Amino acid sequence: MRNMLLESLEIIKIKTHNIMKTQFSEKDLAQLDELGISVEQVEKQLHAFQTGFPNLEIRSAATIGNGILKPTEQEKQQYLAEWEKYLSSNHKVLKFVPASGAASRMFKNLFEYADNHQITPFIQQFIDSVHEFAFFTALNNVCLKNEGKDIDTLIAENKAYLVVENLLQPRGLNYGQLPKGLLLFHTYPEQLRTPVLEHLVEGALYAKSNDGNVNLHFTISPEHRQFFEQHIQQHLAEYEKLFNVKYNISFSEQKKSTDTIAATADNQPF
Repeated sequence: MRNMLLESLEIIKIKTHNIMKTQFSEKDLAQLDELGISVEQVEKQLHAFQTGFPNLEIRSAATIGNGILKPTEQEKQQYLAEWEKYLSSNHKVLKFVPASGAASRMFKNLFEYADNHQITPFIQQFIDSVHEFAFFTALNNVCLKNEGKDIDTLIAENKAYLVVENLLQPRGLNYGQLPKGLLLFHTYPEQLRTPVLEHLVEGALYAKSNDGNVNLHFTISPEHRQFFEQHIQQHLAEYEKLFNVKYNISFSEQKKSTDTIAATADNQPF
């Protein structure tokens, strides 16, 4: 047992030693300095990649009485009264929305299929369910525009990869590059909504100040700011009229110093 422990410690020591010897070029160092990331931060990240991350221990599902509280009817009325009292004092309410997540990870299997055209069970399920997605009509329209054929025809001709390309690529819906907040997610009888639009709805329902203003703040990635602003501006008047509110929307961008370095398969800087 002692020998095994010593061997494990030696492996960790070797790994750490290798990381500390990572050679950075002048260009690497300049880029890190520009982003506000220290060499020590990068070395710690690489060390974490090599040694792995501890798994979260899942003991049980959260249920009522086990992590979830269920207020009584009397408590509900009490909480609502407290909230109304708070609003009556002209406090400013702000709904904060972290929205910097990219959607690319959602489409990992579709990206692979677009490259190799191999039908896996996942891809078959996507093909069988394509009509059920909120983005179906928009995707069908770009397929008609770019391929001269609708989705059903392309699938019948064993060209479902063209459907996926039109979903992911800039010539189509560009969903492979957009943030999750701007994808069509939900279908309603008379409209489709992205997550951003759902936040406009939620803000009007539970985050409206006493003066009728709804203050929303989104944290976004710099490269997506224009897309967010255009999307919100396109629907703002409609939702203000629908809920009889005035939206005040602001944005902030995540600091580059919080970025994680990209690494190769052998956990070296990429």
